[in-house]
Amino acid sequence: MNIIDLIEKKKQGRSLTKDEINYIVSSYMSGSVSEAQVAAWLTAVCFRGMSVEETAFLTEALGRSGKTINFEELSSKVIDKHSTGGVGDKVTITLIPLLAAAGIPVAKIADRSLGNSAGTVDKLESIPNFNTNLSTQAIVNQVKNINAVISSQADDLAPADKKMYILRNSISAVDSDSLLASSIISKKIASGASNIIIDVKYGSGAYKDTPEDAVALSKLMVNVGKFLHKSITAIVSSMEEPLGRAVGNSLEVIEAIRFLKGEINKGDLADLTYAIAVTVLLQADLFDNGKEAELYLKSLVNSGKALEKFRELIIAQGGAAEVIDNYDKFSLPCYKVECESKKNGYVQNINAHNISLALKELGAARDNSIKPIDLSVGIYLNKKSGEYVNKGEILYTIYSNDEESTKSAQRFCDDAFSINDTKPPVNNLIYKILSSKDEDDDV
Repeated sequence: MNIIDLIEKKKQGRSLTKDEINYIVSSYMSGSVSEAQVAAWLTAVCFRGMSVEETAFLTEALGRSGKTINFEELSSKVIDKHSTGGVGDKVTITLIPLLAAAGIPVAKIADRSLGNSAGTVDKLESIPNFNTNLSTQAIVNQVKNINAVISSQADDLAPADKKMYILRNSISAVDSDSLLASSIISKKIASGASNIIIDVKYGSGAYKDTPEDAVALSKLMVNVGKFLHKSITAIVSSMEEPLGRAVGNSLEVIEAIRFLKGEINKGDLADLTYAIAVTVLLQADLFDNGKEAELYLKSLVNSGKALEKFRELIIAQGGAAEVIDNYDKFSLPCYKVECESKKNGYVQNINAHNISLALKELGAARDNSIKPIDLSVGIYLNKKSGEYVNKGEILYTIYSNDEESTKSAQRFCDDAFSINDTKPPVNNLIYKILSSKDEDDDV
């Protein structure tokens, strides 16, 4: 085979075989093809697309490029949850302890931030001494011991995906559905997950602008799962505005802790956490209906069992569990700036993209995976959509470490809020759920 021929073949819109895709991945890892050549092929994929079969072949090649974790000793099937990314999305941190407390083993392979939003790994690293760089054996051991682990992608887990993602990011080849699906699912294959839950976001703060686009990506991932005999469920949810009230790293962990303490029992963060958890329990055949499952999950929060599971997880990964009881143990920013509303009215919408730009101005997000970020800064939304605000009342609060970034962030935040006299309708947070268990051949 010849890489030039395969680039040309994809440029012409023709499908590649399994052997041809395996050749590209293995040659890239061995160094026998150049980064420029792989970049040319990725660019051709962005313009010409890939079939479900091609995407599945690439997914498998990336997932098998290194070690794979084996959880066969566990009696229960291991869950991994992934989000395609959003502003203020800390559901991984609320969901994993909740599922683990329910007896569901969860092995979450998480990411650092790239772009304008914070990543789960960054958020957890705001907990002093929390170790997110676990070996494959440490991941297995922790799931066996406490039913839960949240770790970054180890160097020997799907290394081809890790290498290819860095290249994709450098050439603006991140938003191709096939490349995105193969990257996400390959890590889950390597992580040993039996059931994969993917929260596919759409809206101003997501990769996908519309629910229809998010459904198309979801269908692709579910069908790739079917092709590879993996159980995949895609939950299509809105990211038109930030999820929850806290946006940042330590601020989001604090909000997640407050949920696990039972202090946040309504609103979008609680709704989405419980909806995903209910889906998992129903798929595991632990309950006959969603209402019973949700009541059980809420009992785990109200009894403190979910919070204690998070405490176990922090301790198991070397972190300072006292942050749960004393938020001052987090690194604190220098400035707290309370920003007032300039008018009376109902909050109609909070543009998630603008809030993410404000977050980036504060230094809480990065453009590349090695750039350091400020874990202490962020934004707290004192008012959310549907809530009434009086002129002069606190609309949002900025936590920062310098005055200049505060001013820049404030301009983006002011533009993010839409306020008028009419109370907006309540929009459904979840648009659609698709599963590989659906009977249709093409969901």
